[in-house]
This record gives sequence, C-alpha cells and structure tokens, in this order.
Amino acid sequence: MQDAVEAALGVIAGTPVATTCAGRTDSGVHATEQIAHFDTDAERPASAWVRGVNASLPESVAVLWAQPVDPAFHARYSAASRTYRYRLLNRAVRPALAARQVGWFHAPLEIEDMREAAALLLGEHDFSAFRSAECQAKSPVRKIHEFQVEEKPEGRIDFVVRANAFLHHMVRNIVGTLIYVGKGSFSPLHVRDVLLSKDRSKAAPTFGPEGLYLEKVSYEAKWGLPQ
Repeated sequence: MQDAVEAALGVIAGTPVATTCAGRTDSGVHATEQIAHFDTDAERPASAWVRGVNASLPESVAVLWAQPVDPAFHARYSAASRTYRYRLLNRAVRPALAARQVGWFHAPLEIEDMREAAALLLGEHDFSAFRSAECQAKSPVRKIHEFQVEEKPEGRIDFVVRANAFLHHMVRNIVGTLIYVGKGSFSPLHVRDVLLSKDRSKAAPTFGPEGLYLEKVSYEAKWGLPQ
C-alpha cells in the first residue's frame, strides 16, 4: 500500500514523495484507517491530494482527506494510541468469498474464557512472549488500554485491542493464544503465566494475517486532525 500511495503522491507533486505511516502492516493485513505524513514543496489544493491521488491508486486503496500539519507532527511518533481488530470466523466450514478478509477456526470457542484471558493483558507489560523474532522495537514494553472479545452474528468473533503501540506480530500472537484458551488447550490464567515468562515459545503459534485490521489511530486534539 505504501508504495502505491507514494507513487500516486509523486504524480501530483511532480517529484518523488516519501511517506511515514502511523503503523506498519504485514502482507495480508488490512487497514480501514491509516495516517501518513509527507514533506513536499509542491503547493496544491486539498482536492488534488485527495481526488487527484485517488485517480492514480488501485481500487483497494483510497485517500479520505488531506490537510497541512504542524512541522512537529509525526504520523508514527505523535500517535497516542492504535486500535487493531481481528475478525475471526468460528464455524466448522471455512470462509469462501471472505477468505482473505477473516481468520478462521473450525472448532467451537468459549467466549467467556477468552474474555477472562484478554483482561489479564490489560496495562503496561513486557510483551516479549508475544513478540516475533524479527521485531526491531527497542523495547518490548507496551501498554494495552482496552481489549474486547466481541461475539458477532453468523459465527464471527472480533478481538479488538487498543494500545499505545504494538510489537511485530503482537496482535496475531495474542489472538492465537486466546484461541488456545477458547478451545481448552490453555486455561485463562495460563495466559498470565505466558506473559510473565517473556518467552515466545510459551505462547501459541502466530495466527494468520487475513483477519487483522488496523482500525483506528488516535492523536491529541492539538494536531487538529479529522476524527
């Protein structure tokens, strides 16, 4: 996505443009909201940075708004929190049309056990147990502000987690571990033991990327961004 956006911005700016995004998404992961900033000397109306850029983007990507920001603003470092949603289809039969839009687990999952386990992850912790070996973050400490396990119609379960920031594969590793709880392989309290161990091998395998969405990036009101 970032390559496509930069190429489209370059068409409007008349020169190569480099962007900085609020959050990185792996291959197969989606974003229903993403914030990016870029520097340019080109002066164009706001409509050019929206409609003009969209004319050069693939159908799967669209710019919703654009505006000038304070030079001190940084899409990544100025973000107060980020919210990810993992959409899981929990039924015996795999998805078809939605195969690339949802994760899937075939056996019934116990919702209340997963909610109990998710609550144990709230607050500021060392999340090394849910961090990929490729993670380049300087610190494994993150703060989870909110974690909801939502039961949806037609057999879907959504895991919605809001934190100040995330480690590489952190959400997918947590979802995989909660699914182990839901199917009875782990007790809810075992998730606390996994967290405290700081040992990636104690958690469940990384769950697939198909159901993961970067859903919201929040900033302080002082930056004047659309909500």
